Amino acid sequence: MKLKICGMKYPDNILEVGALLPDYMGFIFWEKSARYFDGIIPELPKSIQKVGVFVNATVEEILEKIEKHDLQAVQLHGAESVAFCEKLKKSIPNRIEIIKVFSILDTFDFTILKPFESVCDFFLFDTKGKLPGGNGTTFDWKVLENYPSTKPFFLSGGIGIEEIKKLVETLQCNVSTNCNVSIKKLPIYAIDVNSKFEIEPGLKNVQLCRDVALQRLK
Repeated sequence: MKLKICGMKYPDNILEVGALLPDYMGFIFWEKSARYFDGIIPELPKSIQKVGVFVNATVEEILEKIEKHDLQAVQLHGAESVAFCEKLKKSIPNRIEIIKVFSILDTFDFTILKPFESVCDFFLFDTKGKLPGGNGTTFDWKVLENYPSTKPFFLSGGIGIEEIKKLVETLQCNVSTNCNVSIKKLPIYAIDVNSKFEIEPGLKNVQLCRDVALQRLK
């Protein structure tokens, strides 16, 4: 299970968290976010994939950020359509991953996912709230038991240390034991953490990030 630490903002903090070698680090290019990133990403270990997070940006704006920051992935956190994702996919190099975000509260209509399967590499499920992301609340993972696709996805939305422990225990448990087999069978590719690992918006608690980096390796 891979780890994405999102909402990075401050250069020194970025380097400290980068030293923990998460698989992905997310940088938010939405100006209304308290975690809006408008600097230069410091040099990170090559194993870390840099993700640009966008909310209803234009293809041209996304391409500009890809070029400026040498991004390896693009996360679409707005109301981007299938047609938009298709246009973006044709415009960016093949090596760059597209992650399409869908927000969940108590229920979710999974039928809307099907058209997106061919135009993105991953889905990301976050908690529906006032903001596009970083609301600090977790949705009921039982909703995902109805997930109909084999497309791997990122699990996000108010995930803290305790939620990660439960998820790791579920993924590692034996089917004969008392565990959530339905969740275990889901194609969870990575966990995405943000607000539960912060001192303030954009400033990550390095010790907590170290704890989650160790937890997912158990």
